[in-house]
Amino acid sequence: MGARRIRRDQRRFDMARSRTVNGHLKERERDRRQVRMLALIKAGKFPYTPSIMSWVSAQLGAPSSRIQEKDVATLVKVLSAAKA
Repeated sequence: MGARRIRRDQRRFDMARSRTVNGHLKERERDRRQVRMLALIKAGKFPYTPSIMSWVSAQLGAPSSRIQEKDVATLVKVLSAAKA
């Protein structure tokens, strides 16, 4: 058993643990971001700021230039119903 293999095994173990820990943190952050974005969308009006449009674009899977106000309204309705 060589030193390279030992280092590789240690690195693989550390990376797997890191993915697990960071994955849980990212899930919680995604939930917080969703709540924050929905509040901003409900408080504002179309067209939204680039950061909000980027989030909406990722949720809908469409470029922000193709997103209409009715698409955003439908998204808010769906996400609000899923949360309740």
